[in-house]
Amino acid sequence: VAQWDDAIDQLAIAFDGEPVFLPNIEDAQWTSAASTFTITRSGRTNEIVVEAVNKFKITAKVVPIGKEESKIHNYGITDDDCFAHLDLSFRFYSLSGAVNGVLGQTYADNYKSRAKMGVKMPVLGGEREFLSSGLFATDCAAAQFKSTGRIIMEGGVDHHEELECKSSMN
Repeated sequence: VAQWDDAIDQLAIAFDGEPVFLPNIEDAQWTSAASTFTITRSGRTNEIVVEAVNKFKITAKVVPIGKEESKIHNYGITDDDCFAHLDLSFRFYSLSGAVNGVLGQTYADNYKSRAKMGVKMPVLGGEREFLSSGLFATDCAAAQFKSTGRIIMEGGVDHHEELECKSSMN
């Protein structure tokens, strides 16, 4: 969009590939057929709460990227253009102690941040934990999935047929 207007809803919501339509009314709610998953507006526009019963609750809000953020991240946003991102917050109700990765290490019970505070873009972990030979490779130290090795071509796009959960962390 050229200019941000918070009164205009920028969210496109889908569940299992099907569009979900929520009226632009605070507390408007959609519930899955199995009644185990809900999406609720927490504001008239651009804010929702996604909840899977007894699993997790995610709050998402579309927010415009300001000039300072654009400068820090080198987005190059001009005055006649506007970018936005999702501000997300997570609450997990039954998280395993064997979690890892960006969300896992942050929400683990024994988590202690190793991020260097005061820098513009603190990074958790590094090459030792997350270096891999490719995007779909499972050879990094933090990998919790392994591939069966079979890849399916669909419409010119590679898809792994199956991923199996495992952990190479001690």
